[in-house]
Amino acid sequence: MTTLPYTPTPATLKEPAISRMLFADPRLAPLWLLLRLYVGYEWLSAGWGKVTNPAGVWVGEKAGVAVSGFLNGALAKTGGDHPDVAGWYAWFVQHVALPNAAAFSYMVAYGELLVGTALVLGLFTGIAAFFGGFLNANFLLAGTVSSNPLLFILATWLVLGWRVAGWWGLDRWVLPRFGVMEQPALLPADPVNRRQGQPVR
Repeated sequence: MTTLPYTPTPATLKEPAISRMLFADPRLAPLWLLLRLYVGYEWLSAGWGKVTNPAGVWVGEKAGVAVSGFLNGALAKTGGDHPDVAGWYAWFVQHVALPNAAAFSYMVAYGELLVGTALVLGLFTGIAAFFGGFLNANFLLAGTVSSNPLLFILATWLVLGWRVAGWWGLDRWVLPRFGVMEQPALLPADPVNRRQGQPVR
């Protein structure tokens, strides 16, 4: 008799019912739709304003002018006993971002536009919300508060609820193609002969 090698089954963590209801229940899709559209509209309008700016200070001949002003303002907030901008982020601004202000200008403008478009359409909602939160975090690290704390919190919620946040959106049709949506479990073959009540040999 040949004994097959024992293969341990990896442990899985059970998802609490409240977590599943909030972040994976399609019945709450209308709530997530409102949240997603609000955050998406904020990013879409911000990005569209930068891309279509008539002065071209974000995208165009003068690309980098607006970002340079923003970054220099961040550097001015690094002094004092309680600086608004951390020293390590100031180093990043001075040595990485400012020398490449034009490139960062394009990335910010089109990044906001792409994040907003994806959220409004409900396409790869979790990924779009993650990058939106990443933008918010960078603005906050640069000492700019404005609506960034609220949008960062909402983006975090959208990341947590990615399975249902795009249910009323393109994710409902796109995500199953990547195998990330639940499908009804297939029952294993029944090893019992139902007519005789004996194991199949």
